[in-house]
Amino acid sequence: MNETINLQRNHRSIRKFEDKSLSKEQIKTIVESAQSASTSSFIQAYSIIGVTDYEKKEKLAQLAGNQSYVARNGHFFLFCADFFRHELIGEMEGKNVQASLESTEKFMVALIDTALAAQNAALAAESMGLGICYIGGIRNHLEEVCELLKIPSRVLPLFGLAVGYPEKMTDKKPRLPYEHVYHENEYEQNEEEYRNQLETYNKIISNYYAERTNGERKDTWTSQMANMLEKHTRMSMKEFVDMKGFNRR
Repeated sequence: MNETINLQRNHRSIRKFEDKSLSKEQIKTIVESAQSASTSSFIQAYSIIGVTDYEKKEKLAQLAGNQSYVARNGHFFLFCADFFRHELIGEMEGKNVQASLESTEKFMVALIDTALAAQNAALAAESMGLGICYIGGIRNHLEEVCELLKIPSRVLPLFGLAVGYPEKMTDKKPRLPYEHVYHENEYEQNEEEYRNQLETYNKIISNYYAERTNGERKDTWTSQMANMLEKHTRMSMKEFVDMKGFNRR
């Protein structure tokens, strides 16, 4: 394996960072790496907000579900789907772009572009010996996040990325089996085989938690997912997305 593949395969989320800020050069390198990601039709439908104000970071931590590492890290990046500049482009060029910007297709493009950029940023940070943690909790209270960071219409905050110097390295969490994820030529739909693979993975995950917690935790992956999916969380997201000018058509 080469260095890049080893880096990718050794990823783990870091939730405890040293009290040390990233340098301006590190931040610029991470953002420029994000910008080097693939982008559909060169549309570049995202923006990144770096949050350095400690009071704002503390507020974001609270809004994200009291996750302390949102405030205590080397730098906090907020990744946003962004068509604000594209609306201006329509005005500059005298073109009616509203229907396109509000389409489900362009909504998907913006989400994918943002995710690709963020993963480039994450890999760049990890290649520098930094740790990262994606923060989906910022979607808990998006109106307050937008107000706090003065985010306009046509810009949709998707997730945060906490980056910093790891204070403690966590164990690598086992992923689903290769055979369960990779399909060749057609989608494998053998439910019995699927269930067997999931049962095997459940044992792996249960053992992983038991080893980390000295037997205090032994839950399985399928129980985690079922419990999580049974809860109705962020069910007003469609209305918020529409209000921001996305996915209306």
